[in-house]
Amino acid sequence: MKHRTFIWFFMPTAAAMLLFIAFPIVSVVTQSFFTPHEAVLIEVENCGPFGCTTETSIDQEATQAIRDAAPLGRFVGFDIYSDRGHLAFGELSDAWRSSADFGGFVDRVMNLPFYGALAFTLTYTFICTPFLIALGFAIAVAVNSLHRRLKGLMIFFSLLPMIVTPLIGALVLSWMVDSRGILGNFLSWLVSDPDLSVKASTPLMWICLIVYGIWSSAPFAFVVFYAGLQTVPQDTLESAQIDGATRWQQIRFVIIPHLAPLVTFVALIQLMDNFRVLEPILGFQAQAHAQSLSTFILSDLSGETRQLSSAATTSVLTIIGIAILLTPVLIRTWRDFNAKSH
Repeated sequence: MKHRTFIWFFMPTAAAMLLFIAFPIVSVVTQSFFTPHEAVLIEVENCGPFGCTTETSIDQEATQAIRDAAPLGRFVGFDIYSDRGHLAFGELSDAWRSSADFGGFVDRVMNLPFYGALAFTLTYTFICTPFLIALGFAIAVAVNSLHRRLKGLMIFFSLLPMIVTPLIGALVLSWMVDSRGILGNFLSWLVSDPDLSVKASTPLMWICLIVYGIWSSAPFAFVVFYAGLQTVPQDTLESAQIDGATRWQQIRFVIIPHLAPLVTFVALIQLMDNFRVLEPILGFQAQAHAQSLSTFILSDLSGETRQLSSAATTSVLTIIGIAILLTPVLIRTWRDFNAKSH
């Protein structure tokens, strides 16, 4: 393809990426360095038959004039990044100096809102991602080995979690694990504890959210791996069978190496998706037990006073976190690409 043809072919995509990805990111990063102007307060003396009183009120005209002069707000640099609601450097330093042991330090750090949300986000991401990849692969292998008349039906049932809207799926499962729901009653009977409530226990709620995350995301991995299984060289499989390889050995030494690039692709997508976990927490109404970086942003934007600067700062930290998570996978992909090209 000629360079000029390639440029004209790529230009609409580049324009869309600049408009919908690059510019919003630049805007968010810029907003994270500014905070809203403080209101201009004035004291007004009101005198009446019983004497004079002094009241403090907002000078609306002066406040509006300051906001019009600097619409972005007041420049504060990295102050929002280091405040107690985010990286909390000062609180971390105090906790390190005053804690008797490392366990006490960790407990104090987990009480900080940002690090509590980060802990759940990382736990959810690092548990959900490998398990959903393994589950999706297992389902793909099982469905691929079925008789062709059963494959269509099983593919339909395997894709059901993907068809259901995530928020609706989380709501349904939330009702089922409620103390009056079928799963909640079953768990109470299983452990012989009539007072057991999944929604009142933080560890059980984390487990529910993680199980739901694996269940809802596994169909994506299944679709990718099932498509990949159709490209496995049959000659290689037949040779392995002639050599006496068991089913497990065929999967381990033929199928998994063939699907390795797809594993990387699924891992990339799911790492990004899981790091932005939001719908399960809202669907389970589990904000009292689990906070993620996305719910952090949502709470900043949905309050009576929208904290745009705080939400922008958390968004930037989320982007940095995703970049850190993806870096090892991207480096490995780049090395594999270079190894194949030489």
